[in-house]
Amino acid sequence: MADEAVVRELLAAIPAGCTWLLPVHDPAGEVIDFRIAATSDQIRDIYGRGRQRVDGRLSELYPSMVGGQLWNMYAEVLRSGAPGRLDEFRYEEKRPGVVAESRFEVSVHRVLGGLLVWWQRMDEYQRRLEHTEVLGSLGWTEYNLVDGSHDWSPGMYRIFDRDPRLGPLSRADQGRAMLPEDRGIAETAWQTLDSGATSDVTVRFRIGEQVKHLRILSDVARDSAGQPVKIYGVVQDVTSRVDSRTEIELLSDQLRTREMTALAEHRLAGQLQNMIQPVPTAPFPLAGLEAMVSYLPAESAIQVGGDWYHAQNLPDGSVALAIGDVAGHGLEAASGMAHLRFALVAWLSIGIRSPGELLRHMNRLCAQLGITGTALVALHDPATRLLSWARAGHLPPLLGRDGVSSELDRPPGLLLGAEPEESFPETTTPLVPGDLVLLYTDGLIERRDGAQPHRTAEVHTHLATVSATPGDAPLPHLHQLLHAPSPYDDTCTLLLRVT
Repeated sequence: MADEAVVRELLAAIPAGCTWLLPVHDPAGEVIDFRIAATSDQIRDIYGRGRQRVDGRLSELYPSMVGGQLWNMYAEVLRSGAPGRLDEFRYEEKRPGVVAESRFEVSVHRVLGGLLVWWQRMDEYQRRLEHTEVLGSLGWTEYNLVDGSHDWSPGMYRIFDRDPRLGPLSRADQGRAMLPEDRGIAETAWQTLDSGATSDVTVRFRIGEQVKHLRILSDVARDSAGQPVKIYGVVQDVTSRVDSRTEIELLSDQLRTREMTALAEHRLAGQLQNMIQPVPTAPFPLAGLEAMVSYLPAESAIQVGGDWYHAQNLPDGSVALAIGDVAGHGLEAASGMAHLRFALVAWLSIGIRSPGELLRHMNRLCAQLGITGTALVALHDPATRLLSWARAGHLPPLLGRDGVSSELDRPPGLLLGAEPEESFPETTTPLVPGDLVLLYTDGLIERRDGAQPHRTAEVHTHLATVSATPGDAPLPHLHQLLHAPSPYDDTCTLLLRVT
């Protein structure tokens, strides 16, 4: 088609977001889709695609659009001939590696039997504008973590005294330009971004013969899975202000640096927890049991606790189960958790099977390390369905059976690390098929606002309800019902169903 070829060549050269769509009809003449007949190659879509989209169908290229607000507007403009406009069209994407939500300004006109669509992406422009207003409109930078591409505004080239024809400085070159003594601040900024917070730091760079003080405000855009996709930054040259800083401003900087250091410790502690005890995302089988683990960080950004769990099939056919909470937060608590969990695995590997004896060993270790904590250790025999367990200051398991939830009788057991030679009596609970057993840390029910009794009753209600009507997936259902992060403490739960 001659017209189509001409339009295709024309739109490919236009430096704006524009696309010409032709309707796709079914045998009855109804519009069922739209084909991209021509599009700009200068402005790419959210996946970085330009002319390669030509002849593709919208339903295949952007499946989440089908039947939505923009799709319906296309159909109406094609039917009526009246132009259409959306000032803020939100496009959501669930694929990894792509920003989860993008916002566009879209206008549509009926042209040559099809639709001419003009669009401008607004979310990135607004993000840059907002940050630039905060810092004085001096320069912005954007780094794509997926493909490694880097973009600078003209102001960035002025700040770094760099010829724009050379393109942005690479991350390696920027690192070399930074003063060595400030690289720790830069690392803290990366840790802050990774924790989900906005980073605001002032770092010194050697640019030519001059040392410049650059204030850098940056944040991260993530995809639907939470993975970082892009880093946006706004940079302000504050060199001229440094000598005139007041004592209050300097103190403010010191406090902000300490806060970011705490966030960096939070991130490292979280990484240590994930390395030591990765949390499965779905139920998993054990001998005579089905299990599911949940780990919810505290809502407070700096409260990384020492909660831990263990679930393991043993060579003799039994199952070892444990849950615990090391006192404190941050790296110290995460390190204590690592010591206890690895030590438990080692003692199990040499044949120690008594929950009380395992807790005695853990208690002596805590005393040697100078830490305290709570723990519960259990052994399940799938042949007899007996659960033998002991506790060290830890909350007893909850049992859900036939629509009733109850707390198992508490054997005595002192806090780990409180008394080096303490003993931990064992108790045995018979289980039956269909029973639900919940091992948990105190973050599940403890609340400092006086709501703990209500939360405890809520947990019992959920356990009783699911045990009465388990359905096809009782553990994921119960997991979803119990999902309520504590403001101040991490929460670890180990859900068990007797099979």
